[in-house]
Amino acid sequence: MNKKRLEVFLEFLIFGVAMGVAEDLAVVFFVTDEPFTWKILGIIFLVAVPFAIIGELIVDRTDWLSK
Repeated sequence: MNKKRLEVFLEFLIFGVAMGVAEDLAVVFFVTDEPFTWKILGIIFLVAVPFAIIGELIVDRTDWLSK
């Protein structure tokens, strides 16, 4: 993967994580009425990261085996 492609991948990954965290945080507060804690934010972050990675790999269609 060249430098430009890696840069684009990381930009969208960061954006995907941020949007995933914001979306999940809104759902938790509207559905459960739980107060904000750092533990909840940490769990939401851990849930959002894999989905952002998978989503970015699907959208970017990264072929890890080709040069």
